[in-house]
Amino acid sequence: MVVGLAPAAHGGNRTGRMFTGDESGNFLFRALHAVGLANQPESIAPGDGLALSGAFLTAPVRCAPPDNRPLPEEFEACREYILRERAAMPSARVLVALGALAFETCLALVAGAGEPIPRPRPKFAHGAEAALGRFRVFSTYHPSQQNTFTGKLTQPMLRSVLRRAVGAAQEG
Repeated sequence: MVVGLAPAAHGGNRTGRMFTGDESGNFLFRALHAVGLANQPESIAPGDGLALSGAFLTAPVRCAPPDNRPLPEEFEACREYILRERAAMPSARVLVALGALAFETCLALVAGAGEPIPRPRPKFAHGAEAALGRFRVFSTYHPSQQNTFTGKLTQPMLRSVLRRAVGAAQEG
C-alpha cells in the first residue's frame, strides 16, 4: 500500500483517481514505473491505460483539504474508507508513507491490525523503515511540488525507497 494524504484539488479530486492529473502524481508515477509497479510513467485521467502491479494507492482523507493540510475532523470522517481498504487486502504487509501525516496513518493501520507500536514510537524520516510485527513501513517525503521543485525529494530518492519496499514485499 502506498499511502498519500488526500486528493489534490486539481489532480485526484478533479479526475476521480488518486494522484492522477497533477504534478505530484506525474512525479510519483514516474518512480512507480521505474521500479516496475506501474505499466506507464504517467496518469492523466481514468481510462488512460495506467495499471499498477503489486501496488495500491490510497489516502486517509478523501476530499481536497483547504491549504493542502487536512484537519483532524477530516481524517476522522474518512477513516472508515482506508480501514476497509486495508481489511480487503489482508496479505498487504508493506506500507509506503508519502509524508509525515501518511506515516502516522500507517502506524494507525498497523496498530488496527493488531500489531503493537513500540515506545518510543517510530519517527518519520525520509528513507526510514520500521519493522512492526508482520508489517514494514517505509517513509519518504511526499511528492508535492514544494518538495520536488526544491529538490528536497528527487526521483533517485523516491525510487530508492520504493525499491526497498518492493524487495521487502518479495521477501514475503
